Amino acid sequence: MKRVLFAVLGVAALWAQPPAQKLEFEVASVRPAPPLSTDQVANIGLHLDGSQARIVSFAFRDYVAMAYRMKAYQISGPDWIGTERFDINGKLPAGSTSDQIPEMLQALLADRFQLKVHREKKELPVYALVLGKPPLKLKEVPPNPAGEDDGPPGTNVAASGGAAGVSVDLGHGSSYTFANNKFEGKKLTMDLLASQLEGYLDRPIVNLTELKGKYDLTLEVTPEDYQAMLIRVATAAGLVLPSQLMRLAEGNSVPSLMDAFQQAGLKLDARKAPLDFLIIDQTRKTPTDN
Repeated sequence: MKRVLFAVLGVAALWAQPPAQKLEFEVASVRPAPPLSTDQVANIGLHLDGSQARIVSFAFRDYVAMAYRMKAYQISGPDWIGTERFDINGKLPAGSTSDQIPEMLQALLADRFQLKVHREKKELPVYALVLGKPPLKLKEVPPNPAGEDDGPPGTNVAASGGAAGVSVDLGHGSSYTFANNKFEGKKLTMDLLASQLEGYLDRPIVNLTELKGKYDLTLEVTPEDYQAMLIRVATAAGLVLPSQLMRLAEGNSVPSLMDAFQQAGLKLDARKAPLDFLIIDQTRKTPTDN
């Protein structure tokens, strides 16, 4: 693992409510991103500077997930959608907001990649995040003073990581690090916690806690589970790892993470649940010219 460097970010899960109006970028460019390297730290993210949106090194699958307000595992299509990465720069039209970026991406993907999709529902194994035995042992973050708004999540988001761990800034004070056998979250809702942790596990996480606050928390795992979780998230980020590393994550249900949740007053309950999927019917692998 010493030379395996990666970054991962579940940005698609950060937009929860669709806006009323569908828009397009005023102008936009799509370019292939440099390949993820095992010799340097990878940086992936969404950055807003005024009306300019810059999205760095997202896989095509992640763009589709963001565009349709879904998660990466809910996107089904050709194998290459998880490995082909692109950088997108787009100018937001006057009067638009960052909440409307997914709809702008839908239009962009249809135009440049001729993307066509349909929806299906499938029953899959999941982890249900539920309340465990009381009391809840999480530190709830007090609401901001009146007049100070956190703003919507999903803007100016960045992730970086390597063999030493992962650091993700989710914007507006929410963040987490996963290093030294610890997942340490700051100002996380339960939805954010579920969406960020599921990339490290063998199945999706569905938040059923009904908790509405934001929390600081620390979840400690064993070195063996920590290594298995890093391998899983590196694979999800699109890195091709040696087979001997891949075997370390096979069949590992990270029991120490389950224990850490129980100690916090939460529980990951294995079950099946119907989930929405987006099926790619048609798309180009190479975008049309800018």
